[in-house]
Amino acid sequence: MSEPCAMALPGDPLYDTAALRAIEASALAGQADPAILMQRAGRAGWQMARRCWPDARRIAVVCGPGNNGGDGYVLALQALQAGMDVRVVRLESQAPRTEAAQAMCAAFETAGGRIVHFDGALPAADLVIDALFGIGLSRAPDDATTALIEAISGHGAPVLALDTPSGLSADRGSVAGAAVVATRTLQFLAPQLGLRTGDGPDHAGALSLDTLGIARTCVTDARPAARRVDTHDLAHWLKPRRRNAHKGRHGRVLCIGGDHSTGGAVLLAAGAALRAGAGLVEVATQGAHVAPLLARWPEAMVRRTDNVSALAGAFEAADVVALGPGLGRGAWGHTLFEETLDAATANDRPLVLDADALNLLAARPRTLPAGVVLTPHPGEAARLLGVDTADIQRDRPAAVRALAARWNAVVVLKGAGSLVCAPGGVPWLIDAGNPGMATGGMGDVLTGIIAALRAQGHGAEDAAVCAALLHAVAGDRAAAQGGERGLLPGDLIDILRACANPGAHA
Repeated sequence: MSEPCAMALPGDPLYDTAALRAIEASALAGQADPAILMQRAGRAGWQMARRCWPDARRIAVVCGPGNNGGDGYVLALQALQAGMDVRVVRLESQAPRTEAAQAMCAAFETAGGRIVHFDGALPAADLVIDALFGIGLSRAPDDATTALIEAISGHGAPVLALDTPSGLSADRGSVAGAAVVATRTLQFLAPQLGLRTGDGPDHAGALSLDTLGIARTCVTDARPAARRVDTHDLAHWLKPRRRNAHKGRHGRVLCIGGDHSTGGAVLLAAGAALRAGAGLVEVATQGAHVAPLLARWPEAMVRRTDNVSALAGAFEAADVVALGPGLGRGAWGHTLFEETLDAATANDRPLVLDADALNLLAARPRTLPAGVVLTPHPGEAARLLGVDTADIQRDRPAAVRALAARWNAVVVLKGAGSLVCAPGGVPWLIDAGNPGMATGGMGDVLTGIIAALRAQGHGAEDAAVCAALLHAVAGDRAAAQGGERGLLPGDLIDILRACANPGAHA
């Protein structure tokens, strides 16, 4: 295998609520006016509203009791001064509570602004501003607030959320009760993790960021909750090959799986490994699948196998073993699972575990060899941690960290805003992919890509991050050609080669 070069980290940092509060405190240190960031945020929100909805004349600004509400009062004053028809809406029990928010509310009223109490419906408007809670809500909203949130989302006009859609956790990307569904969210100070994973993308809409003019060091000194990578980061890992390259330099993958009736899974994994650049791909599967697999991928070396002892030569030659696609949980799959893990431990072979290999591991936990990559969807992740799927989705960042620590492995937690984490590390957020990829077989393609990159010399974490990103980018390009609904795993494999060579077709 070739050795990867050490390079600076790609991507951009994302932050949680604790970090955002620390950034705000750092930015305000030494400021004579403690409301300066509130004033900047309100003005930034108004500028965004004018850019995105220049024809909006009737503005409804929903304000909460905290500083996010203060941002809303500043925006409302800006709109009022620009000649707009502005209404501030709030619950009767949610008058401003912070000194800064009270001052901004007073300025709006002094200028002639109108404040109405929510009575079950919002006024007619061309644009609704969500300045209810931002990052300030850490619990499920009460009944009155839920009604207001639902009125915002159901109004029919575009919704601009300031900082975070109210009700959405900026840390976890989950909703406890109700949350605003925004058309666009304007984040302040620094980008937030929770807006990009789990429920976040469905509630945040298009994302923008305004740093409010703070010093860069206020952000760079804060600890990120994750790092975001997108299509532009592929070139960090996928460099052009040397002119004197040969297949031995690009690694050998052994794919094990494909019990009776599930041979397509290991076929997809093998095809993805080939298209992701593995030098050689060998497949161990049930005898009935040998001929179909060779017909689809004659470049692969395919053999029937009933146990790992029959794979001695292939196992010794492999640089990485992908175990799980179509493996099943019957006697055949169970035998191969146990024997493969034993052999990998004895021979120091990197593993990629997916699908039923994860289910077998959850059912009969055992210590894993070093360098393993696990690729669970939320249901498999729940079984690996002994919790409910809802617990995983409630806090995906915490779940991926817990999985990496529990199994001492690099983990790819699949789903909207897939997360990758190494033991003790900062998670990676894959900012690509689409709902069309939610179909059987997509995970098998990912497994093959991870194995191929691992075989080509990338470490476990780098291979997992790059593969998850490459997989998602291929899914987006395939969806762009024909739409999301009906997208098949094979569509990704067909386009994978172009995606794995960034810049080659620019």
